[in-house]
Parts: sequence; structure tokens; C-alpha cells
Amino acid sequence: MQTLTGLTLQDIEEITDTLGASKFRARQIHNWVYLKSASNIDQMTDLSAAFREELKQVAQVTDVKIAQKQESTDGTIKYLVEFADGGCVETVLMRFDNRANLTACVSSQIGCAVGCSFCATGKQGFVRNLTYKEIIEQVLVIQRDTGLKVTNVVFMGQGEPLLNLDNVLRAMEIFSQSFRIGARRLTVSTAGIIGGINELAARKMQSTLAVSLHAPNHAVRAQIMEIENKYNMADLKSALQNYTGQTGRRVTIEYLLIKGINDSTDAALELAHYIKDIKCNVNLIPYNSVDDRYEKPSGNAVMRFKSVLEQSGKKVTVRLERGADIDAACGQLRGRAGAAGVDTRQCGEQGSTILRGRLG
Repeated sequence: MQTLTGLTLQDIEEITDTLGASKFRARQIHNWVYLKSASNIDQMTDLSAAFREELKQVAQVTDVKIAQKQESTDGTIKYLVEFADGGCVETVLMRFDNRANLTACVSSQIGCAVGCSFCATGKQGFVRNLTYKEIIEQVLVIQRDTGLKVTNVVFMGQGEPLLNLDNVLRAMEIFSQSFRIGARRLTVSTAGIIGGINELAARKMQSTLAVSLHAPNHAVRAQIMEIENKYNMADLKSALQNYTGQTGRRVTIEYLLIKGINDSTDAALELAHYIKDIKCNVNLIPYNSVDDRYEKPSGNAVMRFKSVLEQSGKKVTVRLERGADIDAACGQLRGRAGAAGVDTRQCGEQGSTILRGRLG
């Protein structure tokens, strides 16, 4: 039986052809899946009852389910999404006051091989890549559940997107073509996979590239991010300059502020020197607690760091914390239930391990 999620219009036309139906019927089905977010074929009410019964014999809309849902006091919603094989990831809907934008933060892998010290996903290891269908299912889960239309997608959940580049690119294509989400409303975050960055540059991608830098120099970055030992900051800088030159797009430098590690004035000055020749904006992220190893900097330290960077002429923002009360803020995705202290690290009959999201 075919699952309709992830199919292109042409794929759906092949199904309707086998049923002796017109291409118009295929367009109706396509719209129900992606624009109206139907969860089952019976909801496709502009198809005749007889045709819906025929379609149900060969196809279903989805094979995923919501294993758990948590809602924050600020309107953020976190979903534990279970796939057909029992594997699970978390995805988050972020809503911001006075903005029409609805942002889905999606995962690209179960687990992660990057191994950043501030993120438990890497500590638990890599399990598998998500398929492009499993990536887009996360957005459809949100739309089906809320009845809302996602306008922005950020690849900042569990996993390293550029280590699953083929599926991420295919998902982005479907987001643009079938969901009608413009390329500039799609953001891919990476810990610095240079080969992937070069591939995006060669494709002249018009989506946003966000780079998790999190340190002002090699020594500090190697201390908190193992990837620095493979893709160092000097080579990363060259790749980013090539990317901006090829695409004409600014990159976003993401910088996690950790008390006593990388939040000093000297660190800000060193970071300003590093990025001065990169076409970029900077997004500062005060550390969100995931264990007792690191601490969040004071508000004064954050503002001081921001002020020093701004003097370099770069646009600097501080990321607004969303969903911290349900462990849905940056770096906090972990698959742990919020109610009654229950731990849901096992999901589905196969007991797949649920992992904490990489900070993006």
C-alpha cells in the first residue's frame, strides 16, 4: 500500500491512472495531503465516496502517529513523532506574539554523530537518517493536529542535516513545491560540515544557512565541539566565504553563550575578528540547561557580548527562548515526558531510544 505523504503530483497521477481517474483527481488528492493536511482519505470530501473506497484499497495518507504532545505556556508545542518502524523524533511548533509566522523545528536524524558536549543526542550516538518523507511528516503532523499552516521550517532539531543531505534537499524541494513554502523561509543549520556547505554553495541555494560556531577560537571550539578536530574554524571560514560568494546570501552565525566558557568581552572581540570577512548576521543563544555541566550567562553578560559584536558592524540578535518549560528550547529536545516525571525514552513496540536534540 502506498503512503501519499512524500509523493509528488506526478507520483499521485500514476496512482489515479491505475484507478482510471483523471489528473484533476490527482491534483485534488495532492492538495488534500499538503495544503489541507488531511489525515485520512475519508476527509477528502470533494472525491466521491466510491472513489475514496477505491483509493483506500491502494493508498493511505500517513503511517506516523503522535506518541506524545506537550504545550508550553508561551504557545510552543512539542511533538514526539513515531514512525512506522517504532523510531521517534521530536519536532516543535513555535509561535511568536504579533507575528503571522508559524515555525516548525524539524529533526533530520535519529541520534547524531557530531558529539557536541552541550547536547545529549551526540552522547547517545547515531541511530539512522530520516527519509525525506519522515522529515516532511513532522510538518504535516503539526498541521493536522493544529489546523494551522506552517510558514517557516528550520532544520534545527535532532541530528546534523548536512550528514543527511540528500533527504534534506529532497524534503526542502517538497516544502517549496507542494507546501508552497518559499526557499528563504527554509533554514538549514549545521555544526560545520564543510562538504555539505560546499554542495549547497554549488547549488546556489537560496535558503538560509545557519552555522553553529559557538566559540571564538579553535581551542574553545575543540573543547565543546568535537567536530572542530575534523572541520576547523579556518577551513570553515573559507567554506562560508565561498558559500556567500556563490549564493549571494548571508549566513547566520549561531553562538551559544556559556557562562565562563565563551561569554567574555575578549571572546566577543575575538569572534568579531573571525567574522569580519564573512557576510553574516549573528544570533546569540543563551545556554538552556540540559545538565549540570554548563551554566547560563547573566543577562548583563549577554548584552555586553552583543554590544561588543555590534560595534563590528554586524547585525546581532539574541534568540528568544521558547518552550523552555517543556524542554523544547534550543538544545533541550530529549523525548522526555513532562507529566508526572514519566520518562518516555522508549517509543513504539521496538523500543527505539529517544534522543535529545542537537543545539542548532
